[in-house]
Amino acid sequence: MAVAVSRDLSVQVLEDQNTVKLTDRQQYLHDAKQRGQPKCIGVSQVVLGLMIMSYAIPLHFINHTEVVYLGVPWWSGLVFITAGVVAIILDKHCTTRTFQASLVVNFVSTVVSVIAVITYSVDMDKHPGASCVKNLDGSCNINFYTTFFTEAASSTSRTLA
Repeated sequence: MAVAVSRDLSVQVLEDQNTVKLTDRQQYLHDAKQRGQPKCIGVSQVVLGLMIMSYAIPLHFINHTEVVYLGVPWWSGLVFITAGVVAIILDKHCTTRTFQASLVVNFVSTVVSVIAVITYSVDMDKHPGASCVKNLDGSCNINFYTTFFTEAASSTSRTLA
C-alpha cells in the first residue's frame, strides 16, 4: 500500500498497482467464465460420459471386438465425466488454476474422443455386418442382428468419405 503526503501535510492512501492488477485479472477471469457457462458445459459432458458408458453395456453380450478389449467406451466415458466435473468445479470456484485445469482436461477429452472415433472406425471396418442366414422359424441368425447397425454405420461413413 502506497502513501502520499502533500505539502499541507495531508495524507493520501494510494492504490497498490499489484492489487489493481489482481482485481482486474480476477474480474476478467470471472467475465470469461460467465461467457462460457461452464456449469452447463460440465453437466453436458457428464451426461455424455454416462451415455457413452451405458451404450457400451450391450457390447459385452455380443462377439468381443477390439473396442471391448481396449475398453474404449469406459475410458472415453470417464474422461468426459472428469472434464464435466472440472467444469462444474470451475463454475463454483473460479480461480486461474481451475480455469487452466479445465482447459487441459477439455483438450485431453478432445484428443481421447478423436482416438475413440478412430478406434471405432477401424473396428467397424474390420468387423463388417454378417449376412442373414434364415433359421427354421424364418428369422435371421443372431450374428446378423448384432452386426446390423455396424454395417449401417459403416456404409454411411463410406458414403460420407
